[in-house]
This record gives sequence, C-alpha cells and structure tokens, in this order.
Amino acid sequence: MNANPKEVSSIHQASDSAGDRPLLSVCIPAYNRAALLGPLLESILAQDFEAYEVLICEDGSPERAAIAEVADRFDRLRPGLIRYVENPVNLGYDGNIRRLVELAQGRYCVFMGNDDLLCKGALARIAAAVTQQADCGVVVRSYASFDADPTLYKQIFRYFPQQHVLRAGAQAIFTAYRRSVVISGMVINRDAAHAVETDRFDGTLLYQLYLVGMVLSAHSVVFVPEVIALRRDGTPPDFGNSEVEKGKFVPHDQTPESSLHFMRGMLDIAKYVEETLGLKVFKAIRADIGNYAYPILSIQAKRPTSVFFAYGVSLARLGFWRYPLFHLYFLALLLLGPDRSDRVVGLIKKKLGYTPRLGAARGGGQ
Repeated sequence: MNANPKEVSSIHQASDSAGDRPLLSVCIPAYNRAALLGPLLESILAQDFEAYEVLICEDGSPERAAIAEVADRFDRLRPGLIRYVENPVNLGYDGNIRRLVELAQGRYCVFMGNDDLLCKGALARIAAAVTQQADCGVVVRSYASFDADPTLYKQIFRYFPQQHVLRAGAQAIFTAYRRSVVISGMVINRDAAHAVETDRFDGTLLYQLYLVGMVLSAHSVVFVPEVIALRRDGTPPDFGNSEVEKGKFVPHDQTPESSLHFMRGMLDIAKYVEETLGLKVFKAIRADIGNYAYPILSIQAKRPTSVFFAYGVSLARLGFWRYPLFHLYFLALLLLGPDRSDRVVGLIKKKLGYTPRLGAARGGGQ
C-alpha cells in the first residue's frame, strides 16, 4: 500500500465527476471522547447545506459502545445521513484518516476532530470555495480555539485576510503544509487523496501532510478567511494506543520525546514529497516551520527549565538553528515564560486580524 513515483501520475487522473455522490463527506476519526461526539454532530446537523454525508470511523477504543450509541441516536434524527463504521483493529490516527478517505463517498473530505465543532454556515462556505475553484485539491480553513465555551475564542488562526488561491506546485505545497497540521475543518479532494494512499507514515500523526504535499502537486489550494471550525483545547491527547504509535506517543500526555518525534515526522514527510515529486519544497517547509516555531516550542515551555532547554536544543539540531525567529521565540519563552509570551503573540494576531506571513510563505497567488 506504499505510494511510489510511478503512482504520482494517478493524482492527475483522479476524477472529480459528481455523479450521484454528495459534494462533501464530513469525516470523523473516533477514538474515545463519546461525550463530546454529540455536540460535534449537533453542529454538523445544524448546517444550512444538504449535499453532504457524515462518516464516522471508530478505531477500537474502550468507549466503542458509547460512540456507537451516540451515532445511532443521531442517525435516528436524520436517517441515512450518518454512516458509522467500526475498524476491526486499532489502526491508529494515520490509518484511520486513510480509512476515512477510502470509505468517503463525497468529492471532498472535510475532517473534524471528534471533540471539535463546525461553525454555522461552514459547509456552505466550503462548498462555495471548491465550486469556484474547479481544480481545488485542498482548502486551508481558518479556525478558532476555545476551552469550555465555544462562543469565547482564545485565538483565531487565519492565514490570509481574503480568500486566496495558489496554483498547483511548490508554492502551494510549502504554503499549505504546516497550516494543515490541525485536522479540524481541513478539506481535501477525496479521489486525489485516495490515489496516493500509503502506510509509509503511520505513527507520525501527520498523514494529512503527506496528502497535502502529494495532492497539491496537481491541484490548487484555497485559503478561506472565514472561521470554519472550532478546536477544543484542554482535552488530553489520546495517541499512543495503537501498535504503530506505541513508544512514540504517550496517551494523555505530550512529552518532549513525542514532540520531537512529531517534528521529525514533519521533516521526513517533506523530504519524501520533494524526492518523489521532484519539487524543491523541503528547505522552504523547514524554514516555514522555523519562522513559526512558537507553538512547537511553547508546548513544552511549562516543563522544568532544564527540560525545556534540552528540548529547544534538540529542535535546533533538526535544522531550526538556521532561523533567527526560532531563537527569538526560544529566548522569549525562557525569559518571559509561556503565559506572558502567549499574551504577546495573541495581541499581535488580534491587531493584524490574521497570522503574520513570514518568509517564502508570503507567496503570490490570486
């Protein structure tokens, strides 16, 4: 099931013909968090849009029975809209994303974390974006984070102030790559993604980045300024249970070792995409990560100073020492601490109305 260069041409041949297919498949990788699945489904069923299905793939979690009950309850509210599938074995995050792509009937997959929420009018906005851009391969949505109350946004993650399109190629890949790490509201052309399926990167939690890199070699990316999805913060991560994730991630914790494994995965996938497609994207992706390294540093900034310092040094050795902003973020977190540093970053983004565009990712487009 591993992709190779000979298979890359299949991206170009993937059909977008509508036929009887829905335009969108809202795809939910489900593992535990049954109590939070209901609010997500409520936000989906409240959409003012009809040409979609909901696909839930449960991945062998201890809460399987409770998740099945929630799916059945909502299926009775809207018969035929929700398809609920139970994986026979625990595939892990990456395998479950691949399974969702395989089973989706829509022309585009809209991924939602099982504890997140879809904003009012989101599916109609996504539909407009993919319809207006006939060769759309990926939609990079804006999203917001929240804690308990979804009406109180902590931060808004918006990358361009207006809708922005980048044509297929290297610029599209390295501009969309890092901005597609968060799964909430991510949109990808189903047929193009299915054509390049692989298990090569299982255990990285980054299968969507592989898909973005491969698909955008042949399709455009659309950046949407409206907030599409809400990411719920405060729920502990639940990775590290599947065979491919054990030893790499720890359930209910984000250790420095797991964060470093995650970053190595980002770079390994970028290098593979460059070598497979023959497009020079690796250095631009690494620079983009370095220029926006604050989140990957801050995630470990509340550890003891010695642990955080060692973590920062390990990141620098991955090649991020090359970028002055990486050192600036590292020093700010050491000197100001994560709370004050977070407030400064939040004020800058609030003042601008979007995340500052730095380096090659400033990009052109239309």
